[in-house]
Amino acid sequence: MSRPDGLKAYIAVTAAYWAFMLTDGALRMLVLLHFNTLGFSPVQLAYLFLLYEVMGIVTNLSAGWLAGRFGLTSTLYAGLLIQIGALLALTQLDPAWGITVSVIFVMAVQGASGVAKDLAKMSSKSAVKLLAPSENNGLFRWVAMLTGSKNAVKGLGFFIGAALLGVAGFTAAVLFMAVVLGGILLATLLFMPPGLPRGKKGTKVSAVLPKDPDILALSLARVFLFGARDTWFVVGIPVFFYAVLSDGSPEGNRAAFFMIGTFMATWVIFYGLVQASAPKWLKSQTTEVTATVFAARRWVGALTLIPAVLAALAWAEVPGLVAIVVVGLLVFAVVFAFNSALHSYLILEFSKSERVTMDVGFYYMANAAGRLLGTLLSGLCYQLAGVAGCLAMAAVMAGLSWLAALRLSRRHPQTA
Repeated sequence: MSRPDGLKAYIAVTAAYWAFMLTDGALRMLVLLHFNTLGFSPVQLAYLFLLYEVMGIVTNLSAGWLAGRFGLTSTLYAGLLIQIGALLALTQLDPAWGITVSVIFVMAVQGASGVAKDLAKMSSKSAVKLLAPSENNGLFRWVAMLTGSKNAVKGLGFFIGAALLGVAGFTAAVLFMAVVLGGILLATLLFMPPGLPRGKKGTKVSAVLPKDPDILALSLARVFLFGARDTWFVVGIPVFFYAVLSDGSPEGNRAAFFMIGTFMATWVIFYGLVQASAPKWLKSQTTEVTATVFAARRWVGALTLIPAVLAALAWAEVPGLVAIVVVGLLVFAVVFAFNSALHSYLILEFSKSERVTMDVGFYYMANAAGRLLGTLLSGLCYQLAGVAGCLAMAAVMAGLSWLAALRLSRRHPQTA
């Protein structure tokens, strides 16, 4: 593929991924805040997202093979189409249903959304490996831009989801997002340039499992890295903020929705912007693979300290705790973004072009496993020990990620 065609394909893939992640972020906030107001406990709220993460694990294990067999554009289109179906299904949620039926229904729909998200993610990230220029550290710059901008867009989705819930209500908000995403899918079908791999019939399912020990170690580090974030992010912090910001009245609920949505959106947008600019800030640490491995170890070590300090302050119930937590989590966003950018670069650097979809799929299976672990722990830790328990467990998860990063080789051959 020529450079202009490669750039066009990169832009088309990125635009489709942006649209998807906007609805994904909005849907998460809609579901979390809507069911929190219905009286769901923190553990029940965590249940709503469990199948989403479980299906992410299953999807990523198979998505690499599906892309190798049917092509990257096919898996990208499938992800967008399944997400539209999931959004339309949520409009059928009946308030008269009991809690058990509602949880099962939303879990099933969220499971479909998890399949959709990871089909779209694997397709987009694999395309970068094949499209990025080789000169001037192009791979690191392109993957950081895609991942960082995606997270910024998802953060905007958090705000939009909370705002739509307060203004239009749950059903109207979900229906609006389905219509918008349908328009994006149509535009992508019409304007996607040719050139991405179309798939090979001989691709075997067994090829999904990597044999490279560095890919296995990096995937393990990824499990605990995202476990460290989601242990406080998914349930703990939103429910904690709702408890301190809402007075229980309809007006108080709406105000709390906007403030929580604003914080969650700001955090993810800020994290995304830092991640997109990571090549600039980490330039001296990514001159070669060996230096990047050392940088990954240092930054995850630094990440471990932040939730540990916040947990100690929360247990001590220091004055101004909410403000301290907000500032501390923004610092966490910076360090977490550097870690995530380094990981996203290393997986593509370690992967060979002929099996990039399989290696990336396995790596993002580990990503989904970390989110699943974090989701479970977020509801459980908050139920047992409040926000301090969530932050303490986040520190443990970050420490385990550091131990996994120590298993990465100091030297790794440059791959095609």
